[in-house]
Amino acid sequence: MSENTTVELSQDEFDKLPRVSMGRRELLIGLAAGTVVPLSVSGCATDGGVGQFLVSDQQIMQASQMAWQEALRENPVSRDPGMRRRVERVGQRIVPASGLTQYQWEFVVFENDQQNAWVLPNGKVAFYSGLLDIMANDDQVATVMGHEVGHVRANHAAQRARQQAAAGLGLAVVGAGLGAADVENSGQWAAILGAGLTFGVLLPYSRQHELEADRLGVDYMNAARYRPSEALDFWRTMSARNQRQPMELMSTHPSNQTRMAALESHIQSRGYA
Repeated sequence: MSENTTVELSQDEFDKLPRVSMGRRELLIGLAAGTVVPLSVSGCATDGGVGQFLVSDQQIMQASQMAWQEALRENPVSRDPGMRRRVERVGQRIVPASGLTQYQWEFVVFENDQQNAWVLPNGKVAFYSGLLDIMANDDQVATVMGHEVGHVRANHAAQRARQQAAAGLGLAVVGAGLGAADVENSGQWAAILGAGLTFGVLLPYSRQHELEADRLGVDYMNAARYRPSEALDFWRTMSARNQRQPMELMSTHPSNQTRMAALESHIQSRGYA
């Protein structure tokens, strides 16, 4: 991750960002349309406000599509046909292995030196050219592709959006998603859904989510006939390139050592080669 272009926020720091909330009229419209679902009667505010609400699947998908369109506008797409074919080739094998064929998947390579990739809940996957540059083979591309698809399978972004809404952070912008918010709120939505790098605000998934996505990704690799052992080689490479990684207790991400130990244990328990 480039420190010049991206700010990685802790959950506490992210929670302090300004929010966009609904008024009473918008709330009633959302309830009538089914785009806003109450969390619970006990979760409502007692000061005459609208209370705390969950975010609907419709809103998440709508916001995801808007975040994707913004990412395409803000980031140059790689013109390297080899990179593009490589990501599409791997994605077209990993997705059927995951069973998530109901989405309209897209796989794009952005021209960016950062070693990163991300996915949105609607099946839009972005790889950065800087990450592909250090990958030795398609199996390592499948490591990251499987991981990103794992986030979608486990519904991690939706869980995070609903946790934010349940905490009263005003993310349920009725029937408009990103389009009804200012740029700052758009960045919050994108960060929650997974594409925050587009706005320079990265909200990492929790350690639990990251490790779960790793396990699912390895399962998809094996089902798609990629070599799960290459996942370990990939993370060894990443670990060697990121010697200044913060201590695990100071980061929401698992350390590379924790990640590799968990992956190795999972691979052995499943009997993967």
